[in-house]
Amino acid sequence: MDRKTRIAISGAGIGGLTAALALLQRGFQVEVYEQASVFGEVGAGIQLSANGTRCLFALGLQQDVLRSASQPSAKEIRHWSTGNTWRLFDLGAESVQRYGSPYLMMHRADLHAVLVRAIRAIRPEALHLGARLLELTQDGDGVELRLEDGSVRRADALIGADGVHSRVRQVLHGDDDPRYTGCMAWRGVIPAATLPEHLRRPVGTNWVGPGAHVITYPLRNGELMNFVGIVERTTWQKESWTEQGTVDECRADFQGWHGDVLTLVERLGTPFKWALMGRTPLAQWGRGRVTLLGDACHPTLPFLAQGAMMAIEDGVVLARCLDGCPDDPATALRRYERLRHARTSAIVLKSAENTRRFHNPALASAEGAQTYIETEWAADKVRARYDWLFEYDALSVDVGAQSVPEAA
Repeated sequence: MDRKTRIAISGAGIGGLTAALALLQRGFQVEVYEQASVFGEVGAGIQLSANGTRCLFALGLQQDVLRSASQPSAKEIRHWSTGNTWRLFDLGAESVQRYGSPYLMMHRADLHAVLVRAIRAIRPEALHLGARLLELTQDGDGVELRLEDGSVRRADALIGADGVHSRVRQVLHGDDDPRYTGCMAWRGVIPAATLPEHLRRPVGTNWVGPGAHVITYPLRNGELMNFVGIVERTTWQKESWTEQGTVDECRADFQGWHGDVLTLVERLGTPFKWALMGRTPLAQWGRGRVTLLGDACHPTLPFLAQGAMMAIEDGVVLARCLDGCPDDPATALRRYERLRHARTSAIVLKSAENTRRFHNPALASAEGAQTYIETEWAADKVRARYDWLFEYDALSVDVGAQSVPEAA
């Protein structure tokens, strides 16, 4: 099937590429415009819970994903000063048994490369690098894109998958108004061979403490350890993934923490830092033949490990909606938005709630932490917080017109 319906996607991140692959597999003509001139080793680790791996495997990527990912046995909570450990939930075979798909941990660049290869295998010319979108206009017949190089392209619909600083969102809705959350993040990857054996275990760990927390998990079949440290600070408010810091600065932010955390910090090499900004979920994503996807419309704090998963889900549901209504893209895009809005908004809000949970003052002492952790991470509360995330199936959500609720 080779449809004439032309879909333009601005942005070649995880969400944009997922949408592109899902649409290409359904016979759409897809053009992806990415402002970067090359694909590089950008970002660090991402957690792929069952709701995301289910989608990736359905797109035919299971073998390539498993080749590059790590499959942890569990997630744990550890106390910032004592190092005491509590099991958060089991993963591995249990994720497959409970949710039908595994929970994996993967370097963002590895997943990106898997998606790029899959797209190029279908249509190599679909990916346009060094193609920065400047302006867009639309009429009853389609969307016109004006790129930085002066060229003009047309499509039947445009998907803005261009991230937290989305140009498409800016054109549709004007400048956004991000608020500094009071937290900044350190991130980096550590060669596992440089760590003691007990820090190389195949588990994801959440170190929690008053005013800060640290998340670690293995990547590339255990060759790397991903590190993310979140601290409450007012002295850094730059929202960038590429700003370099120093080990000394990072160490100072975790002074007094358990020796295992400090060992991880010492092995970071060059840590990167960025400010965590909060944004209110958009009431409306798109207009006419244009819509948004992923961080462009629902950027979230990284405290539920669902940012990339939402973008993957978006891409699959969007493709299914367009597949069901290819001759009326505007209707298909509104259907997609109504199906996705409530879930993505809830995840944005619940991610913010986890800041208070991870940084609670009750964690300051070992005695207070024991009671607090056993209460906040009791089995029934963990299921309530995570089951609805992992059970969601973007492949079976009813995209029929009669099933879609009207927007609030």
